[in-house]
Amino acid sequence: MKNFDFFSVRKPAAGEIDWVYARLNETWHGTKISVHGEMIDMTTLPILVAGRDRGFLIYRVRGPAAEIVAMEACESRRGVGTALLVALDGVLERIGVREIWVTTTNDNLDALRFYQRRGFRLEVVRPDAVQEARRLKPAIPECGAYGIAIRDEVDLRADLPLPGIQRRDGGAQGC
Repeated sequence: MKNFDFFSVRKPAAGEIDWVYARLNETWHGTKISVHGEMIDMTTLPILVAGRDRGFLIYRVRGPAAEIVAMEACESRRGVGTALLVALDGVLERIGVREIWVTTTNDNLDALRFYQRRGFRLEVVRPDAVQEARRLKPAIPECGAYGIAIRDEVDLRADLPLPGIQRRDGGAQGC
């Protein structure tokens, strides 16, 4: 699909799907995610993988918009997350999707930084939404990254093509 420095991003092979599901069970407390009042079965959604066990992105398309349901880079600040976004941008561009959004939680400062640096903007904050999510998925912890209580859902949205990523033509956009 797309080569990014020393690894490629593509649809997963059969063994890689097993690896993604194992990672979801290990780090996401299962293959279902509770977000914006909905339980989403990630095993039914398209997946992109980066390199061999370097990261993955799970998404869904809803009309002219797409949602990143889960993304994990196994190595921070090595280009894995950006490579996944570049590849997703290309996939969505080919099918005519014009906007993309992602939901994270208030404690996930690394994700908030990552997405904003790549052109996403804060769209909606749902105070105390994680309390409802815990009713659907009790495994969601009370405390998250940096010792911050996990309480709120935060939606970020961007128009496509993403302005804050390296484009295929070599030109970077954004700050």
